[in-house]
Amino acid sequence: MHRTIGVNTWVWTSPLTDTSLDELARRAAGMGFGAIELPLENVGDWDPLRARDLLDELGLTPVVVGAMGPGRSLLARAGDVAATQAYLRACISAAAALGAATVAGPFYAPTGVTWRMSDEERADAATELRRNLEPLVAEAAESGVALAVEPLNRYETSVLNTVDQALVALGPILGPGLGLALDTYHLNIEEKRPADAIRTAGRAIAYVQVCGNDRGAVGDDHTDWPGLLDALDDADYRGILGLESFTGENATIAVAASVWRPLAASQDELAQRSLAYLTALQDARSGSASATL
Repeated sequence: MHRTIGVNTWVWTSPLTDTSLDELARRAAGMGFGAIELPLENVGDWDPLRARDLLDELGLTPVVVGAMGPGRSLLARAGDVAATQAYLRACISAAAALGAATVAGPFYAPTGVTWRMSDEERADAATELRRNLEPLVAEAAESGVALAVEPLNRYETSVLNTVDQALVALGPILGPGLGLALDTYHLNIEEKRPADAIRTAGRAIAYVQVCGNDRGAVGDDHTDWPGLLDALDDADYRGILGLESFTGENATIAVAASVWRPLAASQDELAQRSLAYLTALQDARSGSASATL
């Protein structure tokens, strides 16, 4: 299976604006990416209709990515639920106007906020999360958009770390308006066998983000990329592989993503090496499949 490869504008900058999107979308298209992830850190940072026209011109498939900054939470103990629901509704509206099928992110608590929970407290948190997500899921489905909820590693959240936890917490409301966003960086930390976790997620997978295990370029690392692509085949995931990494040159994003050293000689090189590796790997797999027919 040959999947479209995308790139997140966080590779280069934060926050995304109309001006930076124009430059970065053209750069991504020039490199050969087929999709682009657009973080909406704050409502109004960029114009969805203007972005739609630009991406249509460049032939780039859009994906909206949400940012769960301080105070954004669907759990009352960690933030303002009503304000967070309003923010996620704006993300859904932006995606619908843009023509994006997916809004991805850790839509439950602020990134970097953790706390201990007993089994009972965790079950209560899951109930609260479902209750506060449910109306958003319905609205997303009506708009032809899917929310993709991303489990994060233990250092960034204590709510959802693994595929199993996400399936237990969200299972009753998974469907056309809600799926899982899996990120190979977090899978590498939290799952004993990332490929098995992908197979377990199966058809619940709505979006997949990729990067090296150190947040650097795909293919420079110890990740079993052929094995992960095999698992995505088994899960029948036909969507985008979105490269998500971060620049250390922006103070806000460097601290938020714990980028304390350069991850490549340049951010362009990080993007280009990832694209080249995934393209070559998919080409080789397609060739092998054809040879067996």
